[in-house]
Amino acid sequence: MKSININSKFEKFSKNWNPHQIAVVDDMQVLLAKLKGEFIWHTHEEEDELFQVIKGTLYIQFRDKTVEVKEGELIVVPKGVEHCPMTKNDEEVHVMLFEKLSVKHTGNVESELTVNSYPKI
Repeated sequence: MKSININSKFEKFSKNWNPHQIAVVDDMQVLLAKLKGEFIWHTHEEEDELFQVIKGTLYIQFRDKTVEVKEGELIVVPKGVEHCPMTKNDEEVHVMLFEKLSVKHTGNVESELTVNSYPKI
C-alpha cells in the first residue's frame, strides 16, 4: 500500500491511445492514457467505461451528439453504447479510465489501434 503520483506516471510513457495500468481494485483496473486525434467507433457490450479528464478537453462522440468533457470532469459511457473519443486542435489529453479487467481496448472492433494487454507502471 502506497500512494500513486498520477502526474509522475504520465511521464513514464508517450504513445497515444495506449493505456497503462496503475492499479487494480477488485475486478476493476485504473488506467492512464494520453489521447490525441480521433480514436475508432466501438462498443463495450458488457462493461461501462469511465473517463476522467486530468489534462485538456476530451470529446466523446455518440451517434446522436458529442459530449465535451473538460479537465476535472468525468463521463461514464454505459455498456452497449457506441462511442468514439477524440481530441481537437492537435491537443494531447490525459485521462484516467476505470474499467473492468475484462474490457477490451477497442470493444467489439479489431483495428491497428487495438491493444491486447496494458503495461503496468
